[in-house]
Amino acid sequence: MKKKTLPFKNIIRKPARTAALTIIVFLMSFTLLGGTLAVMSLQRGLDSLETRLGADIIVIPDTAKSKVNLENIIFQGVPGYFYMDKSYVDKLAQVEGVEKVSAQYYLASLSAGCCSMPVQIIGYDPETDFSVTPWIKKSYGKALGELDIVIGYNVNKDVDSYITLYGLDCKVAAKLEQTGTELDNAVYANVDTVKRLIAAAKDTGINELSKKDPEKIVSSVMIKVEDGYGIDDVAGDINIYVRHVQAYPTRSMISGIADSLSGISGVIRVLIAAVWVFVFVLLCIVFAAMVNERKKEFAIYRVMGMSRAMLASMVLYEGVIISAAGALLGCAVSALGLNMFSTAIENSLNLPFLLPNMGALAICAAVTFVLSVVISAVSSFYAAVKLSRVDPGLILREGN
Repeated sequence: MKKKTLPFKNIIRKPARTAALTIIVFLMSFTLLGGTLAVMSLQRGLDSLETRLGADIIVIPDTAKSKVNLENIIFQGVPGYFYMDKSYVDKLAQVEGVEKVSAQYYLASLSAGCCSMPVQIIGYDPETDFSVTPWIKKSYGKALGELDIVIGYNVNKDVDSYITLYGLDCKVAAKLEQTGTELDNAVYANVDTVKRLIAAAKDTGINELSKKDPEKIVSSVMIKVEDGYGIDDVAGDINIYVRHVQAYPTRSMISGIADSLSGISGVIRVLIAAVWVFVFVLLCIVFAAMVNERKKEFAIYRVMGMSRAMLASMVLYEGVIISAAGALLGCAVSALGLNMFSTAIENSLNLPFLLPNMGALAICAAVTFVLSVVISAVSSFYAAVKLSRVDPGLILREGN
């Protein structure tokens, strides 16, 4: 029993040394898990955005100036709106290579007395939609009624509550799953609801809507390209043959995000590798110094009958206990911190950021914990074995 408790007594007897080693292992596990989860979250956010957009091409009016306006709405969460004549939906459907078309409607709510909160309103046509509907069905299997809305994950409202938009009370039918993008801040409604909202918005004096008939306008057209046709080729044909609109392949809109993600992920991976190499070397030095400092203590253990294997085992147990505590603390703080500040990280990086599910997070934490403990144990064991080969008699005579 005494031999089993000896490692714990040694750890407690030197709190400063124990704390220093715990902090080093904490740093190692915190960096590995945090960096790994960050890279996974960025990739999941990009994948979620690609899935959420759904369309191969998005067409907007040339009065929107550039795709920056569209990217501001989709990627930056900047409320906005622009419109074109509804006849463009049929014109675009006639372009060779176009398989499906579906109109969307954008309307920015105001933070004034007309609306409960400033949000981006995105309307869709359930009869033709192929991008929003699959996403909504994951959270709400029914058809939306008039003045029913579905809110993004970050909108601070509960299901069955109401949001006032341009004087109309809209019922929250469902809340969507998190995407890790600014689309989590949007509100979705069917075409009938959006038309009523646009009509109500005209009464507030929005100049852009003053001469618009809600029945004759759309904001954008989502396009699915037929198999066998190039997306860029179809978008090019639209830009050439359909006047007053601009067609953008969704891939081109995401490519900049993908490039930024790749760069940041690369930096994170280099940082993880650098920290682990540094910490491993540091652990080897620290454990060697610790063992050297305790060489007389270990020599006494040997004189008292402790074998080399038992001595190495004792030091190994000490290393495992300390590293387990540091690794557990590092994993917990890393996972909790990312969960608490995921929105802030997304805003600061200006990139989609979606944390892995609990299963994947648990696996990453477990792997990080094991690796941290193993590396720490190897460092301590190597130092102990090296010292155990020294003659205890020589060590005890050094001070004489």
